[in-house]
Amino acid sequence: MANWSRHSREIEAKQALTITEMAGLVGLSRSRFHQLMGTVFPLPVYDPRTRRPFFTQEQQRAILDLKANNCGIDGKPVLFYTRRSKRAASKAKLRHKLENATVGSVLATQLTKGVQSLGLKTVSPAEVEDTLRRLYPNGTDGIATIELVRSVFLEQKRRATTDPVGG
Repeated sequence: MANWSRHSREIEAKQALTITEMAGLVGLSRSRFHQLMGTVFPLPVYDPRTRRPFFTQEQQRAILDLKANNCGIDGKPVLFYTRRSKRAASKAKLRHKLENATVGSVLATQLTKGVQSLGLKTVSPAEVEDTLRRLYPNGTDGIATIELVRSVFLEQKRRATTDPVGG
């Protein structure tokens, strides 16, 4: 019973909880909670008048204990996944975006930011990619990013001072 004490205020406030409320209390989606009812968690009772399912306080305590102990009512161990935080989800989206982007465009974007931070604010990623192809025809593998930023910066600065028209 000690495991559910952090939730005791919420439970004591309500005599009955809906399936959605119970799923939220244990940190599971409604659909996942439905999948686990009957094997991991007890089945709800039904209001004879409205025929709506709900969980009594006793069932609520049992569900919280089952969740805390990773053991179902059938006695089998259960592993619960925790919901991703919004931050983790956004990191996963960024990781997916980076994995699907071309290596050249990711590098060009990084180098563009570096060159812009050194004072060439109007340099675009396309110009940086073009400069990289001219300076490193055999590729940039094994060359430190800081060295690439330096080379691109110097080349872009040289082109800007020798070609004021831009063509």
